[in-house]
Amino acid sequence: MPFIPNTDEDRKEMLKNIGVKSVDELLSPIPPNFRLKKDLDLPSPLSELEVKKLMGSISNENVTTEDCISFLGAGAYDHYIPSMVNYVISRPEFYTAYTPYQAEASQGTLQTIYEYQSMVSELMSMDCSNASMYDGGSALAEACHMAISIKNRKKILIPDSVNPSYIACCETYLGKSQISNLKSQNHPQIEHIPVKDGLVDIDALRKMMNEEVSAVVVQHPNFFGLLEEVDEIEKIVHNAGALYITVPFPISLGVLKPPGDYGVDIVACEGQSLGIPQSFGGPYLGILATRREFMRKMPGRIIGKTVDTEGKRGFVMTLQTREQHIRREKATSNICTNEGLCAIAGCVYLTVMGKQGIREVGELCLQKAHYLAEKIGELDRFELLYNTPFFNEFVIKTPIPAEDIKDKLLKDKVFAGVVVDKNALLIAVTEKRTREEMDYFVERLKRMVGV
Repeated sequence: MPFIPNTDEDRKEMLKNIGVKSVDELLSPIPPNFRLKKDLDLPSPLSELEVKKLMGSISNENVTTEDCISFLGAGAYDHYIPSMVNYVISRPEFYTAYTPYQAEASQGTLQTIYEYQSMVSELMSMDCSNASMYDGGSALAEACHMAISIKNRKKILIPDSVNPSYIACCETYLGKSQISNLKSQNHPQIEHIPVKDGLVDIDALRKMMNEEVSAVVVQHPNFFGLLEEVDEIEKIVHNAGALYITVPFPISLGVLKPPGDYGVDIVACEGQSLGIPQSFGGPYLGILATRREFMRKMPGRIIGKTVDTEGKRGFVMTLQTREQHIRREKATSNICTNEGLCAIAGCVYLTVMGKQGIREVGELCLQKAHYLAEKIGELDRFELLYNTPFFNEFVIKTPIPAEDIKDKLLKDKVFAGVVVDKNALLIAVTEKRTREEMDYFVERLKRMVGV
């Protein structure tokens, strides 16, 4: 153990202070069958040159969106990332910075996050945003906790048209209503709203609304890419005295009406599409925004702008309602480290793209997705599963198992989409896809099933 500075005498002193005679005695609570009784099976040492070659060979086994045409979506999208994004976040003052507790030494980071909050609030048409969460799923789970705290009701309604991984995250945080002993413990509960033709069943939602419901969650566009009846749902939710939580797709807001304009109380979504690579599923950017009246119930932290004693503008962390800063029973969250670098990436992306850029990207995603859907729909044995307006994603019914299509097209260097059922494939289209790539995809589908 040449890199551990502790001597034998140091170890003896530490064991003595702990109150045990040996390391074996220290580890005695661990059952013997869980202890390693032989040396680790490690390869022989390598030189730096050999290690680099080995790691390179392992890395080359990966297949990425740089190698293949990607129609993957379901929450992680192959959008173009302007070079400026990586240039800025690679600067050491951002790349290595930790939580900006000391305002006098962190003005650059604090201002950048403040600008991020401002742009997110404008994009969502909400009053305020926090300084980011871990990802879309955890942001939604925290939004549900926030709603329960505001309304003092224990039930959350979530339709199955919400991303399944987000639902799973919420169930991990809150618990499922079908678990037998939760109600007796007055535990938060999640109930699922039925889905009809890929959308929230409005009639079923009306019947489920009661004085126990604290909030209703709606994803728009939803997991299937479809546009929900958000205005009609808003009336139902607020008439019952509950809060309205939506999960928008940020890029869609260049085209679609923002959540604040259809009466949403809390926005929780994934910001990966705002300049963050897919990166095998993370780290990502959890966006959380709300109305001014609920700001003090929002978890995480907020960066605020102030003026110092000399009248100069300054930025500080404010409303830090976390367990590290106030009494645990009054804290709104236990978010310990915010995804600062991802938030800065989102800030740079929004700055570089601007309003017009976001609109153009949204329009390209919309137009190209409909072009591809129309072309696939012309194939005799394929059809759209839902004949409902959609944004950049859609589900097709396949004449052979969707898993087979995914596996076979991978050999043609195409990521065909996400399998959502035995004969159903969820396809996403971003601004990066060209007409030639989409036509190639259609031709591969045609040849595969002989149509």
